[in-house]
Amino acid sequence: MIRPVRPDLPTGTVTFLFTDVEGSTRLLYELGAEAYAEALAEHRRVVRDACWAEGGVEVDTQGDALFFVFPTAPGALAAAAVFTDALAGGRISVRVGLHTGTPLLAEEGYVGDDVHLGARVAAAGHGGQVVFTRNVAALLAPSDTVSQGLSLTDLGEHRLKDIHEPVALFQLGEKSFPPLKTISNTNLPRPASSFLGREAELGEVLSRIENGARLVTLTGPGGTGKTRLALEAAATLVPRYKAGVFWVGLASLRDAALVSETIAQVLGAKDGLATHIGEREPLLLLDNLEQIVECAPALSELLQACPNLTLLCTSRELLRIQGEVEYPVPPLAESEAVSLFCVRSGLEPSEEITELCAGLDSLPLAVELAAARTRALTPAQIVERLSQRLDLLKGGRDSDARQQTLRMTIEWSYELLSHEEQQLFARLSVFAGGCTLEAAEEVADADLDTLQSLVEKSLLRFTPSESGGRYWMLETIREYAGERLEEDEADIVREKHLDQLLRLAESAEADLWAQQSNTRLAQLDAEEANFRGALAWAIRERDERAVRLAGSLYPFWELRGQHKEARSWLAQALALDGGSTPQARAKALVGAGRATARQFDWPVALDLLEEAASLSRKLDDAEGVGRCLGFIGHARLFTGDSAGAMAVLNEGVELARSTGDREGLGRALYNAAFASIERRDFVGASAILDEAADIAQAQGMRLIYALSRLQRGYTSVLAGEYALAAVRLDESLNLLEDLGKTVWSPVAQRYQALLALLDARVEDAESLLRASLAEGREEAPQQEVPNWIEDLAAVASAKGEARRAATLWGATDGLFETRRLVLREENRQVRKLFRANFEEFLDTDAYAQGRAMTLEEAVNCALEDEPARA
Repeated sequence: MIRPVRPDLPTGTVTFLFTDVEGSTRLLYELGAEAYAEALAEHRRVVRDACWAEGGVEVDTQGDALFFVFPTAPGALAAAAVFTDALAGGRISVRVGLHTGTPLLAEEGYVGDDVHLGARVAAAGHGGQVVFTRNVAALLAPSDTVSQGLSLTDLGEHRLKDIHEPVALFQLGEKSFPPLKTISNTNLPRPASSFLGREAELGEVLSRIENGARLVTLTGPGGTGKTRLALEAAATLVPRYKAGVFWVGLASLRDAALVSETIAQVLGAKDGLATHIGEREPLLLLDNLEQIVECAPALSELLQACPNLTLLCTSRELLRIQGEVEYPVPPLAESEAVSLFCVRSGLEPSEEITELCAGLDSLPLAVELAAARTRALTPAQIVERLSQRLDLLKGGRDSDARQQTLRMTIEWSYELLSHEEQQLFARLSVFAGGCTLEAAEEVADADLDTLQSLVEKSLLRFTPSESGGRYWMLETIREYAGERLEEDEADIVREKHLDQLLRLAESAEADLWAQQSNTRLAQLDAEEANFRGALAWAIRERDERAVRLAGSLYPFWELRGQHKEARSWLAQALALDGGSTPQARAKALVGAGRATARQFDWPVALDLLEEAASLSRKLDDAEGVGRCLGFIGHARLFTGDSAGAMAVLNEGVELARSTGDREGLGRALYNAAFASIERRDFVGASAILDEAADIAQAQGMRLIYALSRLQRGYTSVLAGEYALAAVRLDESLNLLEDLGKTVWSPVAQRYQALLALLDARVEDAESLLRASLAEGREEAPQQEVPNWIEDLAAVASAKGEARRAATLWGATDGLFETRRLVLREENRQVRKLFRANFEEFLDTDAYAQGRAMTLEEAVNCALEDEPARA
């Protein structure tokens, strides 16, 4: 029987209003169930009264989220203004999103892109914030805002999840909120100074790209302004490149093999950089390539595989690969050099300044360094002191005269420093990625006055931020500073540097394992170049702290999807002969085992994890043994050793019970439930998960509690308890979203899709699968991704899309084979329902095409709107 369309819902052009309570689970814990229920009910009353008063119609309610539709945009915005004002200052804070469109009204309600866009707009905001699209703003007459006392703030264009094009967003009112939770289409750093002159050079770089050059390399010695010019060119080109413009800083790298992985990290590519880019049209600014030019063949292959990719590079030398177009960055024009000097010094142009700039070969960095000295010296005095030194350079060892000039300018600036300034300048060179004030104080014995003096002299830069800002050096200056670090002091400073980073990594470790990671990830992201430098030094010195640091960094690498880099550093650290403590070695072995498993090298992964477990037993470290057993059990499950998995997972449970480790017991029970699920013991698995959830809640283990509730819903799906499963999955998804950014939210959405699929709600399943895969391809554990492909193959089978189904079934089989994964209970149920009767009609050509796909290609195929074609 077809349900009638709701007659109360308006049609045509309408405005959607979505609300969601911020931090609802946290509030539940803080207020208690009864008080929270009362606060939630009052919040709903306030929202509904305001919306009804403006002609809004309630479309849906899910948990603490409300969905209204209005016949007019001004009415929707007025309602939002009323209820956000009424709720201001209370315990309940809602984020609100509005979008105007012309959706289809079907029997199940509104459908179409406009609904998804409105929901994404709401998800991007913060509690108390009302965000809306340009479509809404365009329907607001000046009289609407004046009469209602409303003001609008233009938030610019933003990228939203699953929305292909950038969306112009506005905010109601002028209150300050944190940045919207949207996807940026560029990560270009904001330069520390304004762009002066160089109009001709900028035009020449742009013309090379506009005329079809796909690899443009800006060359010249350090300090000629290559990076600054490249950044300006890249920023100009942002509107042209629909797939984004991204800066990849490579100054801290010394291993050319890591270039591709570093680029992949910036782009979020999980399974092959070339397949991730494909035929998309991004521009990559690869900055400071000179020390890793050995990566040139890999970049050449990338350009050949990605026909629409453009590379803009900076380097002191050419890559010398086919298609490379060089742009030698010239010195500034005389007038531009004088203007730069005057802007930086605050002086008026003069003959002395013109003479000085000429003596500095009009090199931007040299000019800036000289300008920084005008607080103590006149331009004439600077000319007098520099001229003798620069004359000595003629016929020097360096064949590049501009490099000679720059080096001696830096040296001249250095020699004018006080002893304390020279000492700090040299010590700060250990920071490959810059540092905070606290780190400078701890590692380099810095004081604020001396730091400020170095900033004023342009030898050090400072970039402010909400977290306090960072001090950093241009790479050319840092190289010189490193030369000035005396050998007897260098090791002392590097040891302090290593210790400071080790403390940071170890302090963040527990939060990262628990995926309470929003703040911690940002902290460690900022220090990534420093971690690499410290690890390289420690390994070179055969320092046992390399094992500790690599082991502590593993959860960071895992969350960032840097499995190759993690495996490389951990292998190098573990190869050191002796020195490390057994505890540190056991931790590093666990990280190496997990990193290896994430690359689907299961036998090696199991060997590493078994060694870690054995070492933990010798140490009488029951918690460490328990963690290893959980990881080993999952690895065995994925590779088909169900009996072996059950044995080690049950061993973990008994070990935790015998030692009284409640947190360890919660984790062990959660892990053990998977073995029961694979035996189809759904009752037993449910009981285990309920116990795990009770323990986790009592111990404050929010992640394990959320995951236990998630797997309880998953178990109900496989047990055929579909109504109960729907409730439990909704609950677990809310719990995960309240934790912040975790890798499990898209998995929870996939479980909801699996429920819809097994319950024969194919259209719902497809919608959920597409949305969750678009997010999960970047974030979820990679062993989960083939299951998305399989479920979408089942959808195609159910819809009779024969060729698409054959392609996706082929991709599924190929991925399971190449990653040495076995079919588990959910795979068996899906295949029994959707593949058994499909085999005889399988399109063999399409199946072979799918079977040959990489993971990235399979994901792209699964997300296509049209059936796959050869």
